[in-house]
Amino acid sequence: MKEVLIICAAGMSSSLIAKKATEYFEANNIAITVDAINASAGVETIQKNTFDMYLCSPQTKMFYQKLKAAADTVGKPLENIPPQAYIPIPMGTEKLAKLITDVIGE
Repeated sequence: MKEVLIICAAGMSSSLIAKKATEYFEANNIAITVDAINASAGVETIQKNTFDMYLCSPQTKMFYQKLKAAADTVGKPLENIPPQAYIPIPMGTEKLAKLITDVIGE
């Protein structure tokens, strides 16, 4: 099972996005789960090195460089989520799932 973490400003919208993505993966028999946290815990969580991939939500782009440095230190990918992949409708969920699987596979 691969695990992905969305890092968001407050963690509320990203929790919904994470839930939708996890449901999408489950429905398509892909062994990936997605979780979410707020940006203040981002670097510390990345340093624990427990996820396979990290995602930076559109509203936390200003933290990208700091988060990227932490992700590079543990050898894990960090990607910005494009706004069109950060909406809790099927089209957005599919775009987010594609972003994830393009980077870490299925």
